[in-house]
Amino acid sequence: MTETGDREMRRRQVPAVTRAICILRQLGKANEPVGVNQIARELELIPSTCLHILRVLVDEGLVEFDPVSKRYSIDVGILPIARSAIQKNNFANIVERRLTDLSMNFGVTGIATQMSDADHMVVVALSQAPLPFRLQVDLGSRFPALISATGRCFAAFSAIPEAELKKSFARLHWEHPPAYEDWKAQVDETRQRGYAVDKGTYIGGVTIVAAPFFDQSGRMIRSVVTIGISEKIDAIGIDTIAAEMLALRDEVSSLLIGSDGVASAGNRASAR
Repeated sequence: MTETGDREMRRRQVPAVTRAICILRQLGKANEPVGVNQIARELELIPSTCLHILRVLVDEGLVEFDPVSKRYSIDVGILPIARSAIQKNNFANIVERRLTDLSMNFGVTGIATQMSDADHMVVVALSQAPLPFRLQVDLGSRFPALISATGRCFAAFSAIPEAELKKSFARLHWEHPPAYEDWKAQVDETRQRGYAVDKGTYIGGVTIVAAPFFDQSGRMIRSVVTIGISEKIDAIGIDTIAAEMLALRDEVSSLLIGSDGVASAGNRASAR
């Protein structure tokens, strides 16, 4: 059985857990409390099943229920779990100080991401330069693995079949969506130079640069990212920023070797 088949079987064996996680993620994305029927409709669940799971999540303090509006929202009980996960994340602890230096040196927002599942990445470390204007990014933010500069890295350094890649790309949301053929060419360029650039397609007027981290097989599992106003990034030079990011990646990777098996740029070629 393939790895994908194994994963799908494990999901089928514990459907209630899978549904509970989906509900938590859906509530985490919602801007306001939502009713059980809306949650069930969006997740394609039977309303009664959705209601039973929500009641358990409420009892556990992970979801809050408003008896007046009959709506649900994510509760503070999730915070200790999230805080503990980040505090115990070896990668986040090692990269944080270096990310701050990168952010201060170039006056950009710096983030570090890690794969949270097969299709998404989550922000595990964050640094903001003290500027009058800066982009809002939250620790714990979760986004599609194929979006923006990080997504170009993920596509370049992951064994994703072409048909699946094209299907996943069609579901992405950009401010200025690139054509698939142009995006695919940029993925190929990313594979050649070792880092990716998104210049105004994900967010207009904003340039995003991403450098990947690899596992022992050479697949991307994490990234370091800089985000800044395009005019400012152009003045500094994308190559200049990227060189510092790759140096940061190599330093952090070398510190992680032996603790979680991350491959550095130097041994990635032999790992692939």
